Amino acid sequence: MRAHYDVVVLGGGLAGLTLARQLLQERPSLHVLVLEKRTHPAPEAAHKVGESSVEIGAHYFGEVLNLKDHMAERQLPKFGIRYFYDDGVNRDIAHRYELGPKRFPRVPSFQLDRGRLENFLFEEDRRQGAEVLDQAITTDVVLGDPSHTVQFTQAGKPFSVTCRWVVDATGRRGFLKGKFGLRRPSPHKANATWWRVAKPLKLDDWTTDADWQGRVDTGKRWLSTNHFMGHGYWVWFIPLGSGSTSVGIVVDDDIHPYPTINRIERSYAWLDAHEPQAAEVCRDHHDLVEDFLGLHHYPHGCARVYSNERWALTGEAGVFTDPFYSPGSDFIGVGNDLITEMILRDGDGVDIRRHASAFNVFYLRLFEAFTKVYEHQYQIFGHARVMTAKVAWDNACYWGVSALLFFQRKYRDYTFIQSIDPLLRRFFALHVHMQDYLRDWYRHDTTRLVEGMASVVDEPYLWRLQNELDATHDDASLKATLEANVAWLERFATAIKDLAATTPDASDQRTIIPPVEAPEPVRS
Repeated sequence: MRAHYDVVVLGGGLAGLTLARQLLQERPSLHVLVLEKRTHPAPEAAHKVGESSVEIGAHYFGEVLNLKDHMAERQLPKFGIRYFYDDGVNRDIAHRYELGPKRFPRVPSFQLDRGRLENFLFEEDRRQGAEVLDQAITTDVVLGDPSHTVQFTQAGKPFSVTCRWVVDATGRRGFLKGKFGLRRPSPHKANATWWRVAKPLKLDDWTTDADWQGRVDTGKRWLSTNHFMGHGYWVWFIPLGSGSTSVGIVVDDDIHPYPTINRIERSYAWLDAHEPQAAEVCRDHHDLVEDFLGLHHYPHGCARVYSNERWALTGEAGVFTDPFYSPGSDFIGVGNDLITEMILRDGDGVDIRRHASAFNVFYLRLFEAFTKVYEHQYQIFGHARVMTAKVAWDNACYWGVSALLFFQRKYRDYTFIQSIDPLLRRFFALHVHMQDYLRDWYRHDTTRLVEGMASVVDEPYLWRLQNELDATHDDASLKATLEANVAWLERFATAIKDLAATTPDASDQRTIIPPVEAPEPVRS
């Protein structure tokens, strides 16, 4: 062990291990120490929740960190996100209105066995040159200039090292957040319980209805992140590469109080009342349950995540929004990219004060924007008509602005982000307005859709937004594309409002994603 490091990472979970890998890929000369409290290796399947990735996180793992081979060989491909809306009884999956892709998307995402991935990263980081210690518990951090002091125990023995940068990746423990008094509540109040079953629970087997089976080209719905949606809740079924299935219940605290789900027998009883078909499947496989965990009021905020005093927070040590849409690995990717930029520029002798200030504001604004997707919105979740429009809107915003900026590696480009700040403010205001509008629409719409299917990615412009995330851009064409996308989102918002003003016939089961003429793509 060295006496001094360029970077000490507190925590060797997904956020900390990926940050160490990225730092050493971009600057192999760095001396990096990672301190992880658990004993290595971690168990597969029943280890950590956070098993699904979407475009930003998948791109970060596959392309930025060059983990494509591991993802292809050791994890599962994700067949998009799929929703089954409340039909009033929820006893036959074929009777529920379905929203999901009919074929695998071109832009990949993955179902992640966290134990398997973190074990792989633990060893790979060591091979890259990082010092990664298990059974290492941080006991104190003393900031200094030019060096900080980190005190920890490793297998019970005390140690002290100095470093230029310290990054907190200790998860919900939030070591630096607690030490510096940075904890902030989230306005979104939600709870979750989950368990892993040592068997693939393939919902394709839940019905023999031939029409339902034929809607999807591959017949592999079980590889999706499957959501069973109802008033104030959603239930997930996620397959893992180790052969297990993750099952979870996520609820709005005001509608479904935590004590109704905080024990496995209570979760089963809750499923009996709200998702009886899923309850039957879970009870039939109770002898294969590997674990049971829960979180009360899991969303949380933070007053600051980056400092010009050369410390930073990443992953859940900073902020957490909600597992719906699987944004956890997205925030890891974005946050680690910004932290890497600051550490490398500081190493080059650049004054990073403006970077730390601007990146902190931007990252927390992104957190606020994502929180608006969930805050007071769980009441909509079982309503197929309004929720399908919401999913289309949320995905359009994600692909048209948020994911596009990450794929183009522009979050860490200080000058570029500053140049589009007025556009981002305009986008954020529109986004907040539409979340409020969707909630108001739900309150007066009594439509119930059943036995139909829609697919967001089959709508032409939404398909193009997703499939052109990795198109080649220079700054001028990227800025023009973002401006065109925001202008289109403004028209899309109007089209959603026009659709909401109509009252569909009781037998009308058509999709409710309004078509909007798309602009021509902008090329570099």
